Amino acid sequence: MVRRSGFDPDNLLGEEENEKTTSERKEDGEEARKAGRPPLSRIPTFQSALARKRVTVQSAESSPKMDVSSQPGQKERAEAGRVKMSVYGGRETALPDPSAHLNTGSTDVLSQGDISTSSPSALKRDHAFDQTPENTVDADEVKSALLRPPLRKVKEKHVTSDLITEPLSEFETASGETLSEDEQMSTQDAVLEDLSSCSSVDHEETSDQPCGESLIEDFEEESGKEAVYQPEPIEENCVRETDVKQRTVPDKVDGGMQDESAKRQKPSDRKESEKCLKETRKTIKAEDASHAKQSKTRMYAPSKKKGRSCPVFCLLPSVLLLLGGFGLHIWQYGIPKSVSHLMSQLELHWLESFWMPQETCTSDCRLTLVESLPEGVYFPSGSPHLPSISDAWTNLLNRANSSAHISAFYFTLRDSDLGLTEPSSAQGKEVFNQLKQLEPKGVKLRIAVKAPQPYIADTDELVATGAEVRGIDLQSVTGGILHTKLWVVDKKHMYVGSANMDWRSLTQVKEVGVSVEDCSCLAQDASRIFDLYWDIGAQKNESLPPFWPARFSALSSAKYPLAVKFNDVPARVYLSSSPPALSSYGRSDDLSSILSIIADAEKFIYVSVMDYLPLSQFTEPVRFWPAIDSTLREAACVRGVEVKLLVSCWSHSPGAMFVFLQSLSVLNKPPLSCKIHTKVFEVPSKREQQRIPFARVNHAKYMVTDRVVYIGTSNWSENYFTQTAGVGLVVNQTGSAVRHGQQTVQSQLKNIFQRDWHSQYAQTLTDAHAEHCSGIKLT
Repeated sequence: MVRRSGFDPDNLLGEEENEKTTSERKEDGEEARKAGRPPLSRIPTFQSALARKRVTVQSAESSPKMDVSSQPGQKERAEAGRVKMSVYGGRETALPDPSAHLNTGSTDVLSQGDISTSSPSALKRDHAFDQTPENTVDADEVKSALLRPPLRKVKEKHVTSDLITEPLSEFETASGETLSEDEQMSTQDAVLEDLSSCSSVDHEETSDQPCGESLIEDFEEESGKEAVYQPEPIEENCVRETDVKQRTVPDKVDGGMQDESAKRQKPSDRKESEKCLKETRKTIKAEDASHAKQSKTRMYAPSKKKGRSCPVFCLLPSVLLLLGGFGLHIWQYGIPKSVSHLMSQLELHWLESFWMPQETCTSDCRLTLVESLPEGVYFPSGSPHLPSISDAWTNLLNRANSSAHISAFYFTLRDSDLGLTEPSSAQGKEVFNQLKQLEPKGVKLRIAVKAPQPYIADTDELVATGAEVRGIDLQSVTGGILHTKLWVVDKKHMYVGSANMDWRSLTQVKEVGVSVEDCSCLAQDASRIFDLYWDIGAQKNESLPPFWPARFSALSSAKYPLAVKFNDVPARVYLSSSPPALSSYGRSDDLSSILSIIADAEKFIYVSVMDYLPLSQFTEPVRFWPAIDSTLREAACVRGVEVKLLVSCWSHSPGAMFVFLQSLSVLNKPPLSCKIHTKVFEVPSKREQQRIPFARVNHAKYMVTDRVVYIGTSNWSENYFTQTAGVGLVVNQTGSAVRHGQQTVQSQLKNIFQRDWHSQYAQTLTDAHAEHCSGIKLT
């Protein structure tokens, strides 16, 4: 037999065996085609769809595609003219590639260093030789041998230097032509298939380990990565056990060769192969399950450890942070008394609005301006007058059905506080007896009073009847006192004004207030102010929350006033409070309300207040506080608004007040000619009346302009607005239609002020008033 030039003499399979194998493959392929059976394939069924892609076979004259399943003998004969493969230890060798990486994606490319060059004449000579009957070699197999890169670690140490050639480009043939795009994809697919099937007969004959495992383990020795189980292709294993020489040509080679191989395959061999195939599939399934279980255990063991350690490193710092924050919170604010208290301390008070019941309210209200006139004070016949405060209180208590909440500066409705009998205390005693009858009638009485109280006989007696009394000590919280005078009955009716819960306020002191009936919209808002005081009395600590709970939030404000009707006349109304520390969310500050009313006036501003002092009255050192004073000066001297200021003269008046009032009066002189005037209101006293302490004074605190009415509980000096608790009611009926016989609140209170201003009890301010009223002798 003539041996072809360049043929490898060390090939393990002789030429006769190769010839016999080729002819048998053709016969077997033909028999398989006629019988309608698909030819046996060496391509593993568990490879990816990209690896199972069939390669389109082109003619020998076109650019050949790579065949990764070429027979070992055929590949060696095709490569004999270019690179001589040396056998060492029974395994194939190739040029070492230290930078080889095992890639499993469809984008794997061929290593340039693994492709050997070959001249076009050598390719033609090899192709002509392969067409002989003795040795038929497909051109695809020649190109496959040229392009297929070695993927196993090379163990041979001896490589002849004259075999090393220049590497080709990434997708370039031995003849220097570049492969087309389809051919490049075919080449990548072939690389993927080569990962799952080995072409070395020596490896299969000498190793009991599956070929795929050997390939991966050889690569892992170099890369140091964890071994991945790759089972040997089923068909290849079965064919090897039957007859290594009678391998079935993969379905990627020419169909003619498959038919010829099928004809030559013996029926006994086919049956044996099919039987082996079934047994091998069962074996591989068991091996796959075992290896998959071991691989899963190796892969997920670190993750389980990581999962167990995650709660420790993630949750522990959060827990420590929460504990530290809660400890700091308790250090600053103390232990919360309730859930609501805790929510307010944590600034989560707004969450309460989600579950708070929405109460309906009535807005068709009846408003009555009320006053107290001291005994011995009379006005000319025909002068306007108002109902008494005593009658208003009695009327509210008679209408009480479920609750009566009262906020007071002090509680002395009986003359027993003086240790004498005073006939003028009869009205106070009547109110006190009504309060005692509330609990027996099922009306819950709650009283929030300034603490400490010098006289507690009245409150103790009310507690004995079932009433609840809480002392509100603001001295340690805001530095002030509870000076609010507020009533809320059944959350439908209310009173606010200057009168204290004192028998003197009904008969010995001049007071002004307002009683509102059947007005739950406004009464519910007033109830929230009382509830805030009540909550402070329950805490018994020396701190206030940074934000008040939502249940104390304002229902009315200067920005969002309530739209109601007072005596069938539309009005916009809201409640203000002081100091800012006791103003809940949305509540207008009392001082801000006063300043805005002064700034809003266009024609006149009439003010009646007991004390007017642009200083801090109860703090040391004394501070200058020109907030209201400057606003009044600006209104009179810049905007031309008429300003009238009526203050009180009694034995407790501050002497500095009259000096400041003189500085205002002097502004009306030319050339300024500011429209600002001041007067002093003094209640006359008889000898028997002078022995009553804290009486005989104009105690009213209100302001009326051409647009707005303000009725408050605070005197006009700094401490009342920055430290002391107070309340103000603002009513605006500007532009409201008034029918015959109706009056606005603004017009009624304006008439009362004009009556007092022009009465005999009001005097123009002089230098003598400072010494006369304050009892301080000036030098």
